Amino acid sequence: MHTVTRMLKRILIVAAGIVLGVVLSLGAARLALAWGLFPNRDLDRSSSYVKEVLQLVNENYVDAKASDYDQLAKSAIHGMVESLDPHSEFLESKDYTVLEEELSGDFSGIGVQVEMRKGRVLVIAPIAGSPGDRAGILRGDEIVRVDGKLLEKGLTMDGVIDRLRGKPNTPVTVGLYRASTAKTFELTLMRKMIQQESVRDVRVLPAHTGYIEVTEFSDHTGEEFANALDRLLKEGIDSLVIDLRGNPGGLLDAAVEVAEPFFKKGELIVYTQGRKPADREEYRAEADGAPLTLPVAILINAGSASAAEVVTGALKDTGRAVVVGERSFGKGSVQSIFKLKNGEGLRLTTARYFTPGGVSIHQKGISPQVEVVMTPDEDSKLRLQHLRSDVTDPKDFKERFGFYPIEDRQLQAALDVLKGINLLADRASPAEAR
Repeated sequence: MHTVTRMLKRILIVAAGIVLGVVLSLGAARLALAWGLFPNRDLDRSSSYVKEVLQLVNENYVDAKASDYDQLAKSAIHGMVESLDPHSEFLESKDYTVLEEELSGDFSGIGVQVEMRKGRVLVIAPIAGSPGDRAGILRGDEIVRVDGKLLEKGLTMDGVIDRLRGKPNTPVTVGLYRASTAKTFELTLMRKMIQQESVRDVRVLPAHTGYIEVTEFSDHTGEEFANALDRLLKEGIDSLVIDLRGNPGGLLDAAVEVAEPFFKKGELIVYTQGRKPADREEYRAEADGAPLTLPVAILINAGSASAAEVVTGALKDTGRAVVVGERSFGKGSVQSIFKLKNGEGLRLTTARYFTPGGVSIHQKGISPQVEVVMTPDEDSKLRLQHLRSDVTDPKDFKERFGFYPIEDRQLQAALDVLKGINLLADRASPAEAR
């Protein structure tokens, strides 16, 4: 009898253990799903579908080479990422290398600024002291061949730049057509490291007004701007123009460094907000010492974007600068760079940025307080004048670039604004003394 009783107890204990095990297993499954320990079912389902299509194309498409799995995967990633917005993209290895060069401000090439006009690749201007400049390449020269190969119809600007750039101290032969002589000729140049100065023009204008042109925001920009500002202050300026026209942006950290001298330590300059409330990231001034309080005017136009708008928005929003020119581009999104395998990368929009007052400029731009609209021809000529500020004699400039330097109406408007601010300050000072 005792034996039967003990067997029944064992059976009940085992049964209870099984039930408890099932309960614990179900609980653990729920916990694992909550913690993301089990694979994401939506991700699994979607990736299985993509895999099915990849296999179908690979096995049945007429051109086996074009339907190689690696090529199909890259094409799929391009389509997936680049369908999100105009600023997200999958970067293959060569494109990722170019991006790193752009953000660092350095690249190896012949040192000419080019643009595409109706399918023709024209030189805007050679960079002073570059191989292209020393070889005598002029504004308006058309690049027709690179290393003996004609630039085929439909070639993109990136494709042209890719051919001109290369490893330092390697030769490249450039075929050029010069309209003024109606002649085509070739120049063999040695590529060199070109360090682009993002702070390109620093000088003192009439009435003790400093002028700083910032062309992009790269690794060097914060240091270059600080050095330029220090130099101008030592020369006795009492007002400042910051020229951000045509500045496409760049690094957010560099924009914060440029705005920082005008803010007290701890003050908010800009913040970014991702998809979740916890994704908010604030950028505050960190420099010790009193902020600069001199009158500031910022020049912008439709080509001022991204980091250039961060600086403009921060100073306008807090009443530290008057904005002159035209409405800016309106790129208020933040792209994070993710490094992938094989030297490839992903540039993905992960947040939007906001001015200290919580204003988003995404797809809106920043409107100037003093609007001065320039014609496309004026913009083109002024861009060249700023690129080649080393050519100071008007006759030399006309001989080399085909036109006499023109008046910068937007800059003049900024100077007039600063002059008015200083006059008001001078009139207010005696009243305060009484």
